[in-house]
Amino acid sequence: MPIQPKQPTAKGPAEWFTGDVWIDGIARGEEPSRVRVSAVRFTPSARTAWHSHAVGQTLYVTEGKGLVQPRGGAIEEIRAGDVVYTAPDEWHWHGAAPDHFMTHLSITEAVGDNERPEANWGDHVTDDEYHNR
Repeated sequence: MPIQPKQPTAKGPAEWFTGDVWIDGIARGEEPSRVRVSAVRFTPSARTAWHSHAVGQTLYVTEGKGLVQPRGGAIEEIRAGDVVYTAPDEWHWHGAAPDHFMTHLSITEAVGDNERPEANWGDHVTDDEYHNR
C-alpha cells in the first residue's frame, strides 16, 4: 500500500474561477476507477464559473460557509458537513460566501474512453448573479 506523494497546491485558473481559489489534488483514479477528488479552497466571494459535469459531482463542505446554485434555481447556503450532489450535465456554480472562506472536497468521475470532457465550463458568474440581483 504505497503512500502517494502530495502534489503541489495549484492556483485555480482564471478561466474557471472568479477570485482566489486553491486546489489540492487528492485522488485521480486509474482504470477501472475513474474517481477524481480534490480539496478546493475559496477566499471570501470567490466562486466557480457556470459549469456542468458529465458524470455529476458531489461536494463535501469541510469548513467555512459557501453558496451553491443550479441554473434557474435558488442560491443555497452551505456549511461544514453539508453534502451537495449535482446531477450529470446540470449547470451550476459554487463558492464562498461574501464574508467567509469555504473549503470543500470535489468528487467527480472521468468519462470512460475519453468520450467527452469531464466538465464543461461556461461564463463567469457575474456579481449581480452572485448577489442574486
